Amino acid sequence: MNRIRTLVNKVGLAPIIIGALLLLMFVLAPSVGLRIDQSLTDTVVRFGMNGIMVLGMIPMLQTGCGLNFGLPVGIIAGLLGSTFSIEMGLTGNLGFLGAIGIAMVFSAIFGWAYGKLLNRVKGYEMMIATYVGFSAVALMNIMWMVLPYKSPKMVWGFLGAGLRTTISLDGFWSKNLDNALAIRIGSSFMFPTGTIIFFVFMALFMWAFFHTKTGTAMTAVGSNPDYARASGISIDKMRTISVIMSTMYGAIGILIFQQSFGFIQLYNAPFYMALPAVAAILIGGASVNKATISNAVIGTFLFQGLLTMTPAVINAAIQSDISDVVRIIVSDGMILYALTRATRKSR
Repeated sequence: MNRIRTLVNKVGLAPIIIGALLLLMFVLAPSVGLRIDQSLTDTVVRFGMNGIMVLGMIPMLQTGCGLNFGLPVGIIAGLLGSTFSIEMGLTGNLGFLGAIGIAMVFSAIFGWAYGKLLNRVKGYEMMIATYVGFSAVALMNIMWMVLPYKSPKMVWGFLGAGLRTTISLDGFWSKNLDNALAIRIGSSFMFPTGTIIFFVFMALFMWAFFHTKTGTAMTAVGSNPDYARASGISIDKMRTISVIMSTMYGAIGILIFQQSFGFIQLYNAPFYMALPAVAAILIGGASVNKATISNAVIGTFLFQGLLTMTPAVINAAIQSDISDVVRIIVSDGMILYALTRATRKSR
């Protein structure tokens, strides 16, 4: 019992419960005719697609800004980067790197403005961030129609202006990272080596950053603002840096998501994309004022694994296609559970 209690205290109850449920799904999969190798591939690919956006939650949590419900601000910067790259005619790895470079410029500007706003509403960051994200998406619904894009790959054909709702990345950088050094076993298993290596690089960069003087100061601001202020640390500056960093990770994260998915989705697509990332970091064991890279890794794998496996197993078991219904129930259920954990920890 002492060992179990120690494990629960160290890892957290949520990751253990959800991990056990995910393991049960994998155990049940062969009995309903699902291939384990295909299921593992789907889980790992979804982990790579979403992992960097979950990492983007860490900087703001570390400085006490709370959960980044304004993640769509960074996602919009990433969408601008990808659409500008296509407009410039960039393809392949050059196109992907060009999209990242352009997205970094936009995310730095957006993140700075977003951080300045949050510094003015201390204590209400998560509520304000939610409305900032929603407002940014609504504003861009107009901008996608009026910005002067001309690429025939993106604009509406009958108008010659305004961007389509969905833009294919075929011929640009679709699955460039997924297929780079990919490990294939048989006809069903594929390990997206390039995407996972990129995720590891981004995680190591964040780990290294938080071991610098600035990163340590950011952690001090989140842990004890009074001590940080007495030490001569500018709290507002550290908070702004954390918001910029979180916004940049959101921008890069959506670009990784796009190359795995194969499409750019505009207009209302980013509306609720913050919620799965918020749920994943909390399920991984993070609190509203402290998070680690391991929380992001564990939470992303558990959230995306369960979101992948549960609909597939239930569909195969009852011989009916209710995957969308089950996915909504599982996704929203985990988000609700994660947010109730956050509320309890913040009291």
